Amino acid sequence: MSSRIVSVNALEILDSRGNPTIRVNMELAGGSRASASVPSGASTGENEALELRDGDKTRYGGKGVLQAVANVNNRIAPKLIGQDAGDQAAIDQLLLELDGTPTKANLGANAILGVSMAAARAAAIERGLPLYAYLGGSEAVRLPVPMMNILNGGKHADNSVDFQEFMVMPVGAPTFAKALQYGVETFHALKKLLGQQGYATSVGDEGGFAPNLKSNEEACELIIEAIRSAGYVPGVDIALALDPAASSFYENGQYHLTKSGQGVKSSSEMTALYKEWAKKYYLVSLEDGLAENDWDGFREHTAALGQALQIVGDDIFVTNTKFIARGIKEKTTNAVLIKLNQIGTVSETVEAIKMCRQADWNYVVSHRSGETEDAFLADFAVAMGGGQIKTGSACRSERIAKYNRLLEIEAELGGKAVFGNPFAAQ
Repeated sequence: MSSRIVSVNALEILDSRGNPTIRVNMELAGGSRASASVPSGASTGENEALELRDGDKTRYGGKGVLQAVANVNNRIAPKLIGQDAGDQAAIDQLLLELDGTPTKANLGANAILGVSMAAARAAAIERGLPLYAYLGGSEAVRLPVPMMNILNGGKHADNSVDFQEFMVMPVGAPTFAKALQYGVETFHALKKLLGQQGYATSVGDEGGFAPNLKSNEEACELIIEAIRSAGYVPGVDIALALDPAASSFYENGQYHLTKSGQGVKSSSEMTALYKEWAKKYYLVSLEDGLAENDWDGFREHTAALGQALQIVGDDIFVTNTKFIARGIKEKTTNAVLIKLNQIGTVSETVEAIKMCRQADWNYVVSHRSGETEDAFLADFAVAMGGGQIKTGSACRSERIAKYNRLLEIEAELGGKAVFGNPFAAQ
């Protein structure tokens, strides 16, 4: 059997922040070889699968992953030799059983995910298929509209902006290639605009600019101006999406907008603010507008805004079907952010997406702030067909790697490629 696993090994590499992460290499009996690198988040939900770090302060400030590497090499590899890489569900189930904990704290979600991703890629190579076609079948033809994070605040930047991500979505573009062009041209227009106004044009972890603005509102105003300056129509060609990452400024039941000096707000006051912004700033999507434990606030938030906006849950769901099921029952949001390393295996991530589809919810396949040059996510987004991807700004090569891969996929699909505004039917 050519897809039988004959070797698995891991090594410690660096992510885009210069912190250690793990890469897993796999070889199959037919000679196919593949590797996969695992991303790492900074703004993390408290219920995410555990990313195993060494804690040895003499190496990388305690962030080393040698134990996760050893777990792959010494504990996982012996159990996987001889298994069929083409049976993703069986591989992932074996990993879960070997770990034996609900949070993957034994082996580490980073070790487990690296193996899971490497198996998918190796099996795709062995079958002579691109990864998106292997994972998604013949229906994997939909290119995602990018959510391009072009201005950063919150935990992603040391500045005066409370909200973490201000994104542009080229919803009016006819193809992915054109959508990328729209976003890139807006990014460069924003850089020029910031420079003209005396703001810094250094970038944050995901490639967005991180200037010290006067307010959170000014971030939106500058982006609208940049869209127009690039020759596009706000709300028609390019819309805005926000990820405030509200858990980062939530304390004792209230939202503290201290970085911008805009005071303390309740859940309902935050919802009122977003409602005002939605009309003023051409918003189509709002992610983590409230904190991960504010379930009651989220329900009211979605009831008030859900007809006009995509309300995306990230930290509240952490790509976990247990939390997504509760969200569907309680009408907490109407969309889910999907991150492979929040849950830890390819199969579990696919199950989370299936649950979203069954509930008629949107889902957004997403990167992490600590990324690598691995473009697995691009193929995965096409395979899952959700029509949306978050993979950062229009600079930094670990982000561009995903965009370039999507350009390749669109070219490869040719006339079969599908692209369009994910909100057009709403």
